[in-house]
Amino acid sequence: MTQRFSRRSFLHATAASTGIALLAGCSSSSGGGSGGAGDGDGDSSDEEDTPEHEMRDFGGWFDRTGNYDGVHDLTGQDSVTVAVGAAGNGGGYAFAPAAVRVSPGTTVVWEWTGNGGTHNVVNREDGLFESELTVSEGHTFEYTFEDSGEYRYVCVPHETLGMVGVVVVE
Repeated sequence: MTQRFSRRSFLHATAASTGIALLAGCSSSSGGGSGGAGDGDGDSSDEEDTPEHEMRDFGGWFDRTGNYDGVHDLTGQDSVTVAVGAAGNGGGYAFAPAAVRVSPGTTVVWEWTGNGGTHNVVNREDGLFESELTVSEGHTFEYTFEDSGEYRYVCVPHETLGMVGVVVVE
């Protein structure tokens, strides 16, 4: 006898197996840390601030982001590169580093890795900058930050997966 699966039963089974896999991954992350690079689970409770990586919560902005490991201090540089489609959030669905601190006048260059499908970079708060949607490895988009502040941005297709970032200008 042929067994038929409905779309609903397939989705329930997929969700259940994904949940189990996520829980298994969470329980196996204790102990044996990776020496300061973070374990990628987004839990900063066992990480310390360092001069290069200040931990901030940004009001929960990074709650769903698995590769957030603090604010990378890149002040004093004319140009800073952030990878688009970096490993994180279950695939190539992250910006790396997820948060950077730069000086006023710094140009941030987002460079596509070609991983994770089609991505973009969009300032969600006021539309100050927005790239095109693309999957092309090596594609770049840049924006020069002149004014101090926190600039939050997302990849629109993967925002719900945690593909978000911040540029802190100080």
